[in-house]
Amino acid sequence: MSYDLPTRLRDLRRAFHRHPEPGWREFQTTARVVDELERIGVDEIAVGRESLATDERMAVPSETELEPWLERAREAGVRSDILERTADGHTGVVAVLEQGSGPCIGLRVDLDAISMTESAADDHRPAAEGFRSEHDGYMHACGHDAHAAMGLGTIETVKHSDFTGTLKVFFQPAEEISGGGKAMAAGGYLDDVDYLLAVHLGLDHPTGEIVAGIEKPLAMAHLTATFEGASAHAGKAPNAGANAMQAAATAIQNAYAIPRHSDGMTRVNVGQIEGGTASNVIAEEVSLEAEVRGETTALMEYTRTELERVLYAAAEMHDCDVTPRVLGESPRVDSHPALRALVGDVAWEVSGVESVVPTTDFGASEDVTYLMERVQNDNGLASYVLVGSDHPTSHHTPTFDIDEESLEIGVSVLADTAIELSRRRP
Repeated sequence: MSYDLPTRLRDLRRAFHRHPEPGWREFQTTARVVDELERIGVDEIAVGRESLATDERMAVPSETELEPWLERAREAGVRSDILERTADGHTGVVAVLEQGSGPCIGLRVDLDAISMTESAADDHRPAAEGFRSEHDGYMHACGHDAHAAMGLGTIETVKHSDFTGTLKVFFQPAEEISGGGKAMAAGGYLDDVDYLLAVHLGLDHPTGEIVAGIEKPLAMAHLTATFEGASAHAGKAPNAGANAMQAAATAIQNAYAIPRHSDGMTRVNVGQIEGGTASNVIAEEVSLEAEVRGETTALMEYTRTELERVLYAAAEMHDCDVTPRVLGESPRVDSHPALRALVGDVAWEVSGVESVVPTTDFGASEDVTYLMERVQNDNGLASYVLVGSDHPTSHHTPTFDIDEESLEIGVSVLADTAIELSRRRP
């Protein structure tokens, strides 16, 4: 590893951290990735709609939601050719490095940030050291800034190694809203990948610890539902209305009564509700956002079907209409044992690694499973690697941060695994 790579990784991570962007709006982030890939020198850079299947995108924001982020990118000086290629919510990049004959190795990292205001407290390191989010109301509270930096570091390290074969790095948009994985899996660049690695920092694993491959990511679906009724005077003629608020309340109550399943764990949650106009008006329109999860894809689908049944029944009970819509989803796919074993063997040889955990239950959801499923259905192997990183507070909190020492460790594990895979098949 070159002498200046740790500093480069830190600087890249901090640059991404200063400019967080939500799903399908990662215009500046995409542009910075492209700039770095051009500096490194790779054989192909597929940007935006070139890197994914447009029709498979999920949870795509409206034009009204996209435009402020596009304008912000213009004002920041993002190249016009990048803005053209990422227009209409087509962010993301696939980088291809070809170095002779050998297997095709894929690495997936994610780009997007979270809707959350970052702490400005003096003891929050990004604030104290000048790389706190410059986009009010958004921050990298899950480590995707570090993941993007690690993806670039892995390409650079592999390029200057004895790796033989093809390396493809998928810089995926819209992970937090489960919108980008399916589109990137269907974009064509995954078709010849023999081995796929994915990576996440932290998740309560300390710096120096590597989890060679996770198991049991929860299958998940995000849904919205809009109830439409009829307004009326709440005092004079409440019987003349069709109460969308009452329908939504009935649906929420009954959602939590969906029977658990004997085959495994299921989850359901309604996290947001919006609608109505005034206390003396029967609500005409109310929308809610919900999610379902399952220990398997089939269990998630069972819970989603039951939730939709509850929504329709609540609407009928209160003489309303309802329109449910799935915004994003992801299946369950486990890391392959053979690739997990190879990652673990490689990790033990990396400087800074103090412990290797063969596998652990993930317990959350991730739409990289679309990419993993595609590779493994084509007889390839995939593993989702966790790189330990001390973080002072939990993920998805205003004071989340990482230990930047873990960046170099992660790049070494990923690059060395790719190099080892180019030499032998597990």
